[in-house]
Amino acid sequence: MKKFAKMSLVAAIAVAGTVASAQPLAEAIKNVDVSGTAAYRYNDYELAGEASNNYKVAVSLKSKVTDDVTFNTRLIAGNGTANASLGTSTTADSNLDLELSEVNFTYTGIANTSITLGKQALNTKFSMARDAMGNEQTGTGLLAMSTFGPATIYGAYFNQTTLNTSDNAVSGLTTGAEDVVVVGVDASFGMINVDASYIDVADAFDAYTVGLGASYDLGSVALSSFARYTELDLEDSNLDNSLWKVGIAANMGIFGAHLSYGETDEEGGVVGTDYSSTTGFDEHWRVTLSDISDASALYAGIDAQVTDKIKVALNYSDIDAGSASNAQDQTEVFGQITYNHAKNLSSFVRFGQLDADRNNEKETMGRLHIQYSF
Repeated sequence: MKKFAKMSLVAAIAVAGTVASAQPLAEAIKNVDVSGTAAYRYNDYELAGEASNNYKVAVSLKSKVTDDVTFNTRLIAGNGTANASLGTSTTADSNLDLELSEVNFTYTGIANTSITLGKQALNTKFSMARDAMGNEQTGTGLLAMSTFGPATIYGAYFNQTTLNTSDNAVSGLTTGAEDVVVVGVDASFGMINVDASYIDVADAFDAYTVGLGASYDLGSVALSSFARYTELDLEDSNLDNSLWKVGIAANMGIFGAHLSYGETDEEGGVVGTDYSSTTGFDEHWRVTLSDISDASALYAGIDAQVTDKIKVALNYSDIDAGSASNAQDQTEVFGQITYNHAKNLSSFVRFGQLDADRNNEKETMGRLHIQYSF
């Protein structure tokens, strides 16, 4: 089934190419790689008034043009956002729109270096580049990456982006669509990873972030930890925006646990264009620290891999908002059962409760998510 789906997608594009170039179909298909995701999500929030069905299909095509040039495209089927990244149907079984979200060329003719030119994913620590069921940020410009030993250095310039059209953009951030500059470095030293990056969005904001991650074994216990600090300055505001977070996860046999904590500045907690960006703090379901000022967040959970295919988990989230905060306290508890039918087909069911001061009562909520990767 996977092979048939792959050939069908490539064949449709290849046929169009043969009309213009008279290239044999078999030759056009030979150097094309296909990857992507197809996801369905059902949400049922008690206080929302009605349930929602969400669909998204994303297909990435990678075609080798020469030994050192690759052509890349990405197609997304969905609706409900400006760049068709999230399909939502609540009142009728509506059809989804198809849009071309990425079109670019990558050159690898320089040793240990890649240069991508064109419309591409805005792959930064401050934005959400790709998501199986959510918005994706893109930009048109140039990205260059070079590796020197354990470090990869990158720099990018985009003259147009989707930053001001994202439905998932942080509500407290007014962004611009033009002139975005990004520079950064990622490095690995054994079990330790470090990164630092800076972004400047003309007439909107500039920000920097530094992160540290580590993984190590203590006997039969596997541990991983992280720490990150981010600061963002808005062009039209004197408010300080910052967020720091730390966390640790442990696995022993079939059991796992995680604990993380973070805080934002009293004046602001806007540290990226998307709530779930690397710089944000959005680890569980509906409780997120991103965009909340003068607050702290705690995420905790335990899980068990009861069979090769089934995992059960219990998660807890809590936000404690201070007197200067732009939000209120909120607590979330939910259980989740994950079923991995195959390596590329997984699903989960969630059921829990959200207790937020903004609501007069606790809210019961449920979610079903099915995802196929190819």
